Amino acid sequence: MRGWHVMTVSALVVLGCSRADQPDAYGNVETTQVTVSAEAAGRLVTFTVQEGQALDASAIVGRINPSELELQREQADAQRAASESRVDETVRQRPIVEAQRSAATAQVESARAQLGAIESQLTIARRTFDRTKRLVEQQAATTQQLDQAERDVRVLEDQQRAQRAQIEAYERQVAVHTGQLAALDAQQRTAARQASSAATQVGLAEDRLRKTTVTNPIAGTVLATYAEAGEFVQAGQPLYAIANLATVDVRAYIGETQLAAVTVGQQATVTFDVGDARQSLTGAVTWIASEAQFTPTPVQTRDERADLVYAIKIRVDNSKGLLKLGMPVDVQFGQRP
Repeated sequence: MRGWHVMTVSALVVLGCSRADQPDAYGNVETTQVTVSAEAAGRLVTFTVQEGQALDASAIVGRINPSELELQREQADAQRAASESRVDETVRQRPIVEAQRSAATAQVESARAQLGAIESQLTIARRTFDRTKRLVEQQAATTQQLDQAERDVRVLEDQQRAQRAQIEAYERQVAVHTGQLAALDAQQRTAARQASSAATQVGLAEDRLRKTTVTNPIAGTVLATYAEAGEFVQAGQPLYAIANLATVDVRAYIGETQLAAVTVGQQATVTFDVGDARQSLTGAVTWIASEAQFTPTPVQTRDERADLVYAIKIRVDNSKGLLKLGMPVDVQFGQRP
């Protein structure tokens, strides 16, 4: 977790006096710093950051022990592989069961066709029996012929019952295979959900593993360190603060009478002491407060401590590193843009 904070060091400004040779304002140097925090919990096995050190953006500066997270990733990966294997197994089994159901369905159709033939024969046999029975009554046929006709009917009725039983058996096989296909579909959906869940867990574990690497977010200079190698850190715990000192801000306050003469983008000259010499750098006003505030205690304005003042910021190129945080400077406003 990286938090952005604005660090103001003695940010109150003494405004210039009414004498023409005095600066328009006095200010102090400040900058925007980034506090780099641990994104995972664990032992800080490596940490190479030192105060005053210049770091490049994306530089790897530390590592939190990843052993437990690596184990979690391996377990999630194994679960994903097992679930995907079950999905593949159900996919392979489905064509086999479908073929078995198709075969059973074909047997049902064939058995029904045979039953139709038997029932046709039975209809004819019953007619023959009825006709033979009338002929016997008329003494136009023998009882032996009648007995044979009756036997033919009984044989066909037995075949009909057997064929119907066979059809029911085949239909049960079709139902069993249909149930197997439904079960395979359910198993496949369950295994697919488990594989997806395991894949998500793998992704989360990999993300947590990436967070065990401490990466510097911006190019700049380390202002302070808050941890040492070997310490156990929690997620969100600050590790160090860094800021880009190549460009700094000067915070100042101006009185209401000066407000109309200062605009955003206006040039300003910042003068400061370097040893026994005076140095000057050119900057530009980047921000003017929209609301006034009561005069800070150490601030004096041209109107001898006006009741209300406005904060401003001046952006200054500090590529040579002459300006230090908290350094007092004089401010002289230039021409308006």
